[in-house]
Amino acid sequence: MRLIPAIVRDSRSGAVLTLAYMNDESLAKTRESGETWFWSRSRNELWHKGATSGNTQRVIHIAEDCDGDALVVTVEPNGPACHNGTTSCFRNVPELPLERLMAVLRARHELRPSDSYSAYLFTEGLDKILKKIGEEATEVVIAAKGTSRERLVSELADLVFHLSVLMVNEGVEWRDVEAELEARIWSAAAQPPLSKRQC
Repeated sequence: MRLIPAIVRDSRSGAVLTLAYMNDESLAKTRESGETWFWSRSRNELWHKGATSGNTQRVIHIAEDCDGDALVVTVEPNGPACHNGTTSCFRNVPELPLERLMAVLRARHELRPSDSYSAYLFTEGLDKILKKIGEEATEVVIAAKGTSRERLVSELADLVFHLSVLMVNEGVEWRDVEAELEARIWSAAAQPPLSKRQC
């Protein structure tokens, strides 16, 4: 029986969650069900991730390597990936900065601590958040027109922060934006080159 190593990663953070193994049957079940199935080498049987714990993994994408003997499975996890209750089976895996920011903002949105600026924005509501985005976008324009690179980077960070607040408030994820950009890239790649007349 052929076993294929499958690296499972979180679609939101990009973090590696676990390394498991699939055979042809578990890979077929994964594709059919939209959730991860593996081959348990210790129990010598098929294993539907989350069947007993509830910590299922919704499959977003499956990528094969160039030789077809390894997989990267991108998932949306419904709970911890590890049987120990941790997010990842790997220790000390760095989380992407934007996802760390979004995790903090989600907590602020839910708990609304009184000493939190982002919680204040959430409480004030959409109009206040949009006003801050407008202000920060103007600051980016001013910084780009004549100040230092460091100032521009700082203002861009402020804008990204406030955009992230808006996204959490409206239930949008960075992966949604990435998917839209990806669709635009492929759409642009499919377009014929412009003629001189069209230019």
